[in-house]
Amino acid sequence: MFHPQRKTMDLLPLVCLCLLTWSAGTAADHSPVVVKVEPGSDVILPCSLSPQKSITSEHFEWKKDGQKKVFEYDGGDHSNTILTDQDEQFRRRVSHFSDQLKNGNASIMIINTQLNDTGNYTCDFPDLQPRQTFYIKLVFGAAPEPYVKTLKTDDGMVLQCAVRGASPQPKVEWKDSAGNILPAKEPQVTERGGSYNVILQAPLTKTDNFTCVVTQKEINHQISADIYALNGAAPEPSVKVVKTKDGELLQCVVRGVSPQPKVEWKDSAGNILPAKEPQVTERGGSYDVILQAPLTKTDHFTCVVTQEDINHQISADTYARNDSTGLVVGVFVPIILLVVGFVLVQTEL
Repeated sequence: MFHPQRKTMDLLPLVCLCLLTWSAGTAADHSPVVVKVEPGSDVILPCSLSPQKSITSEHFEWKKDGQKKVFEYDGGDHSNTILTDQDEQFRRRVSHFSDQLKNGNASIMIINTQLNDTGNYTCDFPDLQPRQTFYIKLVFGAAPEPYVKTLKTDDGMVLQCAVRGASPQPKVEWKDSAGNILPAKEPQVTERGGSYNVILQAPLTKTDNFTCVVTQKEINHQISADIYALNGAAPEPSVKVVKTKDGELLQCVVRGVSPQPKVEWKDSAGNILPAKEPQVTERGGSYDVILQAPLTKTDHFTCVVTQEDINHQISADTYARNDSTGLVVGVFVPIILLVVGFVLVQTEL
């Protein structure tokens, strides 16, 4: 059996709380009181006369979107007794607070709210002089904490913020650590049954702490999530020739970059030089890379640093002389002279 007055006592504090904010939804300005609810839960829609007076003998009606009869009360009779023109959507789901009628409280409770319950409601006293009508907007879901991450795209690295199941539609912004709003792409918005999903992407142009801020002004709700993101586009590498026990090496050093780069040595003809295994160190998502290649000839050489994930490439050149060439010449010239001298001596003899 349905008991229309169930939960009257335990919900009384909530009713009183709702009544504190009621002045925003009066007939004078038509601006609705916004009530938010989670799917499947019970909700109270507030309505109370001011100044306070008993409405035990009065007539009031609740309607949704101007048409659907949600609940009616008329001098003691109501939709859960003999008044039977209640919309099917609300049958056995709506109750009022009979013990609060003497205080002018015409609030109702809807149990097990579903997506199609969201919308605009009116609480109307058609027989009062002057007539009084109150406005309530029922919405699903103050936005939960957004999900934030960095993402590789064809245009480079971006900051992505995703908000799911929010109503009303939220405003989403990316901000840096100084509170500046970042330029962003057009948000991707999808709507289903009055509930909104929003994805906002902004180019990652620097290393910083970033905040995705989600705002729903209609329900005075704001929530945010933070992320530390590295924009490690590699700077120009440092290049030089170093002497080791294995001979002279071309050395290329890249520091503090993210994502991890590919480093190569090339000669003036664009050929990739055989190199040692790169020395890679990582700290907090930032990479240092040292690449060494044997110096086998005199030439112009280029160290090329590539980060495909962010469509970035940078290089540095150096001219290096392989002194072993001079050493070979220095050894062979005396030998040739010695041979020539020996030939000349033999000729004279």
